[in-house]
Amino acid sequence: MSGLRLLAHAPTAALRGAHFGGDDDIDEGGRRAALAMSPLGRGDLWVCAPSRAARETAQALGHSAAVERALADPDFGEWNGRSLDEVSAADPAGLQQWLTDVRSAPHGGESLASVRGRTGAWLDAMAGQRVVAVAHPLVVRAAIAHALALPDDAIWSLDVAPLSLTRLTYRAHRWHLHFPAAG
Repeated sequence: MSGLRLLAHAPTAALRGAHFGGDDDIDEGGRRAALAMSPLGRGDLWVCAPSRAARETAQALGHSAAVERALADPDFGEWNGRSLDEVSAADPAGLQQWLTDVRSAPHGGESLASVRGRTGAWLDAMAGQRVVAVAHPLVVRAAIAHALALPDDAIWSLDVAPLSLTRLTYRAHRWHLHFPAAG
């Protein structure tokens, strides 16, 4: 049995402001929250998305994580750096398409199905290893949807908060969502 922990990176100003993409540093509240977390995965391999937020989250937890490109934040194309409100005002049809069809990329970037595909391929390659992976909450959602063989649009049914920790185990040739005992 192997264990994989998916840690959503600490909050950033862009994440708090519902902005698409960007490469922000974690904000001071996020840094304090990460520093206050209990230690985890001391003997495990640590990897992270190439974003500053993912790298800084791992560093705040006392780890130097190897950069894993498969965990990169989604490419939001022309929406990158814009708020949800700005995109809603400027491209309501495109936003509606993106929210209802995970294979679409009206922004000229990457579709959510593509994010799930690359994240899922990485996840499956990690079967049998003990890994802590730090990534954007949307990438964690994609990994969970893949691990549980959920439909692509299930990404929208999963809420992943910054600094939330999801544990997956791999046994009997499939991934399992693990809920540890409280305390």
